[in-house]
Amino acid sequence: MSISQELQAAARSAYRQLLRASSSTFGGDQRVLNAFRLKIRQDAVAARNITEPALYEQQNVLAREIATIVRKNLVQATRTTESTDTWRMRITENTELGSNDSIKNPPPMETSRRARKKEAQAFSEPPAPARDSPPAFYSALKKAHKNRVVPELREEDLEEAFVRGSGPGGQSVNKTENNVQLLHRPTGIRVSCHQTRSLAMNREIARRHLIEKLDKIQNPGLSKGELQQAKQRERERRRLKKAKKKLKEKEDLDN
Repeated sequence: MSISQELQAAARSAYRQLLRASSSTFGGDQRVLNAFRLKIRQDAVAARNITEPALYEQQNVLAREIATIVRKNLVQATRTTESTDTWRMRITENTELGSNDSIKNPPPMETSRRARKKEAQAFSEPPAPARDSPPAFYSALKKAHKNRVVPELREEDLEEAFVRGSGPGGQSVNKTENNVQLLHRPTGIRVSCHQTRSLAMNREIARRHLIEKLDKIQNPGLSKGELQQAKQRERERRRLKKAKKKLKEKEDLDN
């Protein structure tokens, strides 16, 4: 199996998060900063040999969590003088002071396929009414499409990342992080959008694409894209019917 471009983009984003976190926390000690960056560079090179998408995504999640811990829960300290036991601590704007809640009460992690399966089942409840197949006639299909339940997209179920764009468009595309990567945690569906130069518009389009994919899963045969395909087939059927009718009328006149 091969690693998709979306996962590779997420890995590059996680790597940049680690670099920024190390600069913020270890900026006062160049030796420690260089050692930390050498370690994450070696891990990044080793991760290139991973061919399993699930394991690759797990490495990306681990890298983002390490970046958060380095930024919020590590404090650099240096001894003021050699003869005393006094230390000077380097506190940044991201340092958590007090209880360190993110360490004592970490958010639950998906550690198995069974956990992800449970989330997917929770998302699909209540189950849609059982049906063998979508209506065969376009008029009935159109009515069923109108009465379907469109899935709701909740922001707490999304994992969003912004990566640097590529392709035509100049510096406003290639030097700005306006490529939107969206992951829907309950289902594992991932979408990306880089259609425009506007980050806000790309975020809106990405969510629209994600809703369309969820709609296709929750309402098989009744989604917006499938309705458009059915409409095109209905137009073709009517065109053929009309052509046959004209051909028959012409044959009757000749006889």
